[in-house]
Amino acid sequence: MTYVTIGGVTVGLMILAHYLTTWWPGLKPLRKDAVRHAAGLLPFLLSWAYGALTVLGIGGLIGWTARTAVWITSWLGDVALVWGVGADAGQRAGGTVYLPLTQTGGALVLILTVVVVVASKKSKHGRAISSGAWCGATLGTSAGIAGFAAVPLATAANWLGGTVYGVL
Repeated sequence: MTYVTIGGVTVGLMILAHYLTTWWPGLKPLRKDAVRHAAGLLPFLLSWAYGALTVLGIGGLIGWTARTAVWITSWLGDVALVWGVGADAGQRAGGTVYLPLTQTGGALVLILTVVVVVASKKSKHGRAISSGAWCGATLGTSAGIAGFAAVPLATAANWLGGTVYGVL
């Protein structure tokens, strides 16, 4: 299991803040057409959920990639904290209790990996998709931020995987 540091959570929050800042249409346009503007958040939020799923006990190449991204992000965040503001580095941001994915839940994550990779390359929302997945993987191991999402995401993936593969 890979744990994110305070620096890693900081980088994840910076990705989130960057996306929300660039997305923000302003209060008046948001009040006028809230549904259309809120729909602009969907690619980021869905890929965020995928990124969080990849750190919920997934092994193999996908799990290794997610854990490596978390490790690199934590290292970069720690360097930024030390050199940027003089804070201490390497402190664990806290863990959470993970609900393991079943075999069919893991298979669903593999299918979602193909979808996310292709969508990030072919979609006009590619940048939002890739940054959302990175943000989700980074914040998915933090108890304070995404710990609340681990159980519903894993439960949904397990249920959907069981439903899809139960039909076949």
